Amino acid sequence: MSTTLTHAAEATGKKSQQAPATLPKPDGDFYQIIECLSEQERAIVKRVREFMETKVAPVITKYWAEDSFPFGLVPALRELNIEGLGYEGYGCRGGSTLLAGFVAMEMARVDSSFATFFGVHSGLAMGSIYLGGSEEQKQKWLPPMARLEKVGSFGLTEPLVGSGTGGGLTTTARREGDTWVLNGQKKWIGNATWGDVTIIWARDVADNQVKGFIVENKTTPGFTVEKIQNKIALRVVQNGLITMENCRVPEENRLQADASFRDTAKVLRMTRAFVAWESTGCAMGAYEHALAYAQTREQFGKPIAKFQLVQDLLAKMLGNVTAAQCMVLRLSQMQDQGKLLDHHASLAKAFCTVRMRETVAWARELFGANGILLDYQVARFFADAEALYSYEGTREMNTLIVGKAITGLSAFV
Repeated sequence: MSTTLTHAAEATGKKSQQAPATLPKPDGDFYQIIECLSEQERAIVKRVREFMETKVAPVITKYWAEDSFPFGLVPALRELNIEGLGYEGYGCRGGSTLLAGFVAMEMARVDSSFATFFGVHSGLAMGSIYLGGSEEQKQKWLPPMARLEKVGSFGLTEPLVGSGTGGGLTTTARREGDTWVLNGQKKWIGNATWGDVTIIWARDVADNQVKGFIVENKTTPGFTVEKIQNKIALRVVQNGLITMENCRVPEENRLQADASFRDTAKVLRMTRAFVAWESTGCAMGAYEHALAYAQTREQFGKPIAKFQLVQDLLAKMLGNVTAAQCMVLRLSQMQDQGKLLDHHASLAKAFCTVRMRETVAWARELFGANGILLDYQVARFFADAEALYSYEGTREMNTLIVGKAITGLSAFV
């Protein structure tokens, strides 16, 4: 049993007690989808689980409550050598996107904030350079990012532009010789307050097309970041409000293979699949905490897991987790086969986050009043789910992408 699950089992308001040995250990992988990985891949997932349970789980609630990031865990994460999963060459870990999905699920099973930090850096930032950068840019930036010597962010969302980024970016880019001048703001940018580079997406005033730029946070004049305060979700992630005032970026830092928002969408397609895995992991963790608690929390002289309504609730939670797992499993298989399209990723992101939201709410309900205490972990999952539900495209936007694909008619306005 993990550190956090053991804590949930012990903190019952009665004497500390372990679940009897005859009771099954909480396991959210009911259909054993882990067996779809090779032995070598399963070993990597096992190492990630050990890292999350022994290094992250014991401290993450403290950092969540403090609204701060556990920088001391970065060296141990570096030793896992998992940055750049799914990318070949340039010092990246490589491997299948299916393996990358399992890693995302394992991280979110313990903490969605840490999974988000990892996804922003390895998925959004590194992915933007891997998919849209020139050979020179890949050689320059990806190796140090894969070694976590440089941490990346992804600047697309703006204070007044979220779902409408495809056609309404207000951040502008104007070329002056071999330099680009950026002006505007970006909001909700994870890792931006302390990271090294941010991929900024801006509208070229000359051709009205969206282009990507690699901006060095700490050395670029006119580039400032303010930490966003008072969040109720993903509090460990340090989100920033970026302001660019005549921020000058060399042409060599423009993503050379990107010419329009369609190129940006390639990154979003990949990361929506990541969020589907992440939300599945969040639901999985909440279910496992709830089951561990139900096995040991006693009312009316017996564990609450013996009551029919509790078992019904747990079975519904497990059904949600298992359905989401099977969906994202097939999603990553399609991605590895080169068959993944925008609407496939959008359906998974929309479905898995809805099922996650339902599952974490049931988990919090099962804990009763204890469910609103951070000490029991599930409150953190409950709150963090709200952010996963919203970012990388709202449910409504993703369902419209699916709707257009299946009907042949666009409902976008």
